[in-house]
Amino acid sequence: MSKNNSASKIKLNSVESLFGITDSSKDIDSSKESIIEVPLKDLHSFSSHPFLVKDDEKMQETVESIKEHGVLVPGIVRRRAKGGYEIISGHRRKRACEIAGLETMPVFVRDLSDDEATIVMVDSNIQREELLPSEKAKAYKMKYDAMKHQGSIGEKSGKSLSIMSEDSGESATKIQRYIYIASLKPELLNMIDEKKMGIAQGVDLSFLSVEEQEIVVEAIYDLGSIPSMMQSAELKKLSKEKGLDKETVRQLLTIKKEEKGKRVVISSNTISKYFPKDYSEKKIEETIIALLEEWKKRQN
Repeated sequence: MSKNNSASKIKLNSVESLFGITDSSKDIDSSKESIIEVPLKDLHSFSSHPFLVKDDEKMQETVESIKEHGVLVPGIVRRRAKGGYEIISGHRRKRACEIAGLETMPVFVRDLSDDEATIVMVDSNIQREELLPSEKAKAYKMKYDAMKHQGSIGEKSGKSLSIMSEDSGESATKIQRYIYIASLKPELLNMIDEKKMGIAQGVDLSFLSVEEQEIVVEAIYDLGSIPSMMQSAELKKLSKEKGLDKETVRQLLTIKKEEKGKRVVISSNTISKYFPKDYSEKKIEETIIALLEEWKKRQN
């Protein structure tokens, strides 16, 4: 599929629709929505905000832009019962303002429920290109739960996934996979972020209990062996059938280390016709090794 076709599926909201500005915006009750300058000390992060705020090169670009032009797009906040405001969109802008030496930031004040705020928070960040799998996983899970809690999209998960797909431009299947890995322990999510383990393995491991995931993490660190797709599928199967213990997990992950070399399996029926019946397995193995050593010498 071409990039143009993929991009055409993304539902981009206009600045006006994102911030709730309409042709009749001048008639909106200012007590419900307004743009104000808020001291940075009164702006508080969104609860369980899944997106990282890094002091990286892109942050520095934002800082330079703010120094030169100011904050071009106000953040979105809602009032907190404890005082101050909760940031819904604008965590990176707030950090850039701090670095730039500003004391306030312009924001839209919105009257939003917890579920509404979660959905806006996710939608305003999810299309950033540099997001890690863990960020997407946590964000999609938060939006999915909020949509289900609202009850406006029915009981079927497929419908909510379909709506999320339309909003983000990603397939419902891909979103579902991200939602699965949101339940992984942080150590396993980090392995996916660092590209040491694929999302496919992560999806399999997400079906393990918290205790079983802890066993897997311990085994990975001790053995230095990350599950392959075949092994993660087997771990998922064994977990469902009888549960996992330390010995089972370690045995399964050890197989991978043994398989790093070439393995050739010859059936006993094929081997037996070349040896006397009274030869033990050990004697057969020793004889084969001796013959192979002799063959190797001749090759040299």
